[in-house]
Amino acid sequence: MSQFYSTRPEYKGAHTRMGTLMSTRRILLGSLTAVAMVGTLAGCSTTEEDRITLDQAAKASLEELYRTTPEAKALGDRSAAVLVFPSITKAGLIIGGQYGDGVMFKNGQPVDYYQVTGGSFGLQAGAQTSAQAYFFTTPEALQTFEQTSGWEVGAGLNVAVASKGTSGQINTSTLQEPVVVFVYGQTGLMAGVQVEGQKITKLERK
Repeated sequence: MSQFYSTRPEYKGAHTRMGTLMSTRRILLGSLTAVAMVGTLAGCSTTEEDRITLDQAAKASLEELYRTTPEAKALGDRSAAVLVFPSITKAGLIIGGQYGDGVMFKNGQPVDYYQVTGGSFGLQAGAQTSAQAYFFTTPEALQTFEQTSGWEVGAGLNVAVASKGTSGQINTSTLQEPVVVFVYGQTGLMAGVQVEGQKITKLERK
């Protein structure tokens, strides 16, 4: 009886569908768990040793951006502050978490430390690392950011991601926004990157 029951096509199809659903559920739950853990991967505070290492990495990252993108250097010279995340890791399949620590520079000097976390939907195999630099082009934009606990990118401030047009030049209209973000890697600026929804939180000093 059991043999006859298990070999009927409709039951075999039902078993296949159930197995697929269970596998999908496991993948989804695993991905959601990874996103939930993102906030704990980078701590809520930094040690002096952490800050020294992060200062060096952020300075080197910003210098490389300025070297490859002169428009960023010009923008930095007239901005109220620049927040640099030298290494943001994005990982996961189906739902990808991303996280990284950064340094805020005012007049070229490190003054505060932040972490960025977030989740993105889509197929992302493996891990991807990039750098991000947030240019606060007006004192008002910087003040709004600093007075917001756990600022979500795009909330309360107009944010533009710098990108190159067909001419190979930066679209100058994006450089007029209160917050301009450069997303870049070893090959230069990255195209088609969305930063809305990322959350930036200040790190306390130990």
